[in-house]
Amino acid sequence: MDTYEAIKGRRSIRRFQAKEIDRELLERLLDAIRWSPSWANTQCWEVVVVRDPSLKEALRQTLPGTNPANKAMVEAPLVFVLCARLKEAGYYKGQVTTKFGDWFMYDIGIATQSLCLMAHALGLGSVIVGLFDHNRAKEILNVPEGVELVSMIPIGYPAHEATPPKRRDVGEFVHWDRY
Repeated sequence: MDTYEAIKGRRSIRRFQAKEIDRELLERLLDAIRWSPSWANTQCWEVVVVRDPSLKEALRQTLPGTNPANKAMVEAPLVFVLCARLKEAGYYKGQVTTKFGDWFMYDIGIATQSLCLMAHALGLGSVIVGLFDHNRAKEILNVPEGVELVSMIPIGYPAHEATPPKRRDVGEFVHWDRY
């Protein structure tokens, strides 16, 4: 699968088959995160791979009942929890260097995209979950101080093929030379 095909074909998958992911595929998913670019190569990410059904259920309980990813949290064989060490990305000699402060959200976003595109290329589905009680999820997984839990990503074999949503035309968001 080429890069364009992966970008265009990846969908948010919220229903999964009851099928385990073998170790080789898991290692390739983790390697996709490892090779993601980051601010000054700080690689501020930390990843918790959740396999335990009781932990997945506890994490599901941190989502509001209206979150469409509720079933995905327990159906998926794996839930990748992406965390970031604070005050590294966007910092130089302990001082913040960017207008936007800590750059961890950007770096975790890149790592998330790498993970989800790799999952798609391997025939797996994923959904990025961001609407949940972050502090409660941190407690459940014993995430230490100085590390922020950013997102949870259930990954598994899709139960069905998803259709693409409507996308804006390029001309609707591109500005040439000036906004």
